[in-house]
Amino acid sequence: MLKRLGVAKMDLLLAIYIFCILSSETMGSKTFPVADLGFMQLNASVAIFLFPLVYLINDIVYEVHGRERVRSMVRSSWVIVFLLFLFTLLATALPPSTRFAGSESAYDLIFGKSARFAAASLIALAVADLLDIFVFSKLRERLGKKALWFRSGTSNVLSQFVDTIVFMTLAFWALDRSVVDNVTFLTGLILPYWGVKSAMSLIQTPLVYAGVRWLKG
Repeated sequence: MLKRLGVAKMDLLLAIYIFCILSSETMGSKTFPVADLGFMQLNASVAIFLFPLVYLINDIVYEVHGRERVRSMVRSSWVIVFLLFLFTLLATALPPSTRFAGSESAYDLIFGKSARFAAASLIALAVADLLDIFVFSKLRERLGKKALWFRSGTSNVLSQFVDTIVFMTLAFWALDRSVVDNVTFLTGLILPYWGVKSAMSLIQTPLVYAGVRWLKG
């Protein structure tokens, strides 16, 4: 009974994990204003609300099931994003039926961005998730099971910084804009995105403790 309950809990975490990944890929191209500093407009992608959950789940699963289980989850997320990328290319390449011919350009525009986001995320996920696991595991080796809040917060903040730079650059760099314009826009995206994600990661530290107790229970 307890074993079945543990499997059900892990399945729930995986479902949330997959939801965060897919929702970020398909809807993350929308940005919204965060603050106007006068010299710079700060913006954020709507995916900002989802990715802290990914790192939260990584830390919970690592603490309970170890590095290899988390690595398996990360590899699975790569497969999901890669398959989404391939299917998006196929879906946008196929000609529309007569009924949907009028909306084809909008469909291709929206999901064409999803394909670019998927490719950018595939690279950013590969770098940031592995960094998150690496930093967390190294801190675990040095500190043991002590200071989970520090291990979780440090690994999340560093990995999210790398993830934000890599992803934003690949996803939002506009080839028809100047370098200065791109750098200004990306800086206005990267700073609030990383700042909010880092703050959320620190705030959610108690959730890591709660999640570990819940998954072990």
